[in-house]
Amino acid sequence: MKRLLAFLLLACAASAGAHPQPHSQKHRSLSFAEKATSLGPGQYAWNSKEDSDGPLFLVIHLGEQRAMLYRNGVLIGASAVSTGEGGRETPTGVFTILQKEVVHRSRTYDDAPMPYMQRLTWKGVSMHAGHLPGYPASHGCIRLPMGFAKLLYGVTKLGTPVMITD
Repeated sequence: MKRLLAFLLLACAASAGAHPQPHSQKHRSLSFAEKATSLGPGQYAWNSKEDSDGPLFLVIHLGEQRAMLYRNGVLIGASAVSTGEGGRETPTGVFTILQKEVVHRSRTYDDAPMPYMQRLTWKGVSMHAGHLPGYPASHGCIRLPMGFAKLLYGVTKLGTPVMITD
């Protein structure tokens, strides 16, 4: 399993740099990968041209506070995120989506709304739409912009792999 994940990461990295654009154009448009890495708090990008069939792999980068969604090794979505704050850090590792609910409320934190919830652990770590201040601020969940949470929810299935890394 570790070899498969390492291979997937290498394939994703290779495909992201496979089509460099010349830097000589003064007013060239940004590639999708460049847009994905320059998102600010609350922003996301979705490449609908690449949103077809095939296996998905989601990578959550805690240090960058960013999510990157790959299909068949091609980047199709990216988003700013807000993960767990000090003392309530989001765990690292490889997870799968265990449960999905469009309308969900927290049983632990004052019935807080968690739209487009996708559960990663049975101990309360999920991805869902929420406030994105630009830094880790959750109780361990991965908060996403509402638009990205909805798009992500629409393409994932139970069992979709999610790697959380620092």
